[in-house]
Amino acid sequence: MKVVIIGGTGLIGSKVTARLRKLGYDVIPAAPNTGVNTITGEGLDNALKEADVVVDVANSPSFEDEAVMDFFQTSGRNLLAAEARAGVQHHIVLSVVGTDRLQESGYFRAKLVQENLVKGSGIPFSIVRSTQFFEFLKGITDAATEGREVHLAPANIQPIASDDVALRIEEMVTGRPINGTIEIAGPDLYVLPELVSLYLTQLEDSRNVRIDEHAQYFGAPLNTDTLMPSRNARVGPTDFTAWLQSVVLKLPHT
Repeated sequence: MKVVIIGGTGLIGSKVTARLRKLGYDVIPAAPNTGVNTITGEGLDNALKEADVVVDVANSPSFEDEAVMDFFQTSGRNLLAAEARAGVQHHIVLSVVGTDRLQESGYFRAKLVQENLVKGSGIPFSIVRSTQFFEFLKGITDAATEGREVHLAPANIQPIASDDVALRIEEMVTGRPINGTIEIAGPDLYVLPELVSLYLTQLEDSRNVRIDEHAQYFGAPLNTDTLMPSRNARVGPTDFTAWLQSVVLKLPHT
């Protein structure tokens, strides 16, 4: 089986590529730095030739409203059109838990457009909505920082390790299209300010976390359960404490 990973050199894409290659699959990690560009179309038809499954884990290089919408619309349309020409039998896309509840954010508006393009493409598909990766905590923290304070709403969150995301995508690749959406999450429930406080403490980062009910999450307001998965979410095994011990302490301190 030939599998093309769009965004195959990124955090999730590289992990999925490695896992599938260990299983003996013919895997093509496709990204601009490997000569495949879903925005311009460069190298796309050649990469998809005789492909059975396409996994789209690419992300926009900009979170600015217009730029991110243009990225997901253009990339999605070009990719799905190329898949139709190539006869791809399964399209898997990584999205975000709560996307439909975060529509005040330009980023999540664009992700919902991406999902709808997939649903309307006529290609058998599986949408994997994930909670926030542990590795994304730096981006969440930096986006919420004002001076030396991190302003965060007291929203519940059930984050997941990127390794567990890659495992779930591997399972989708080796299975049949569901023509629907699954949700995945980590095993432990936190309140967002608590989670970020733990993260900063381990990094010996001196920023202070401030609970702010009006703080936005990438442009969208949060209520208690905006970021939470459904009860039917598939739960990964890696807890946050274990991830902190194995990964965060190896990172450069800020």
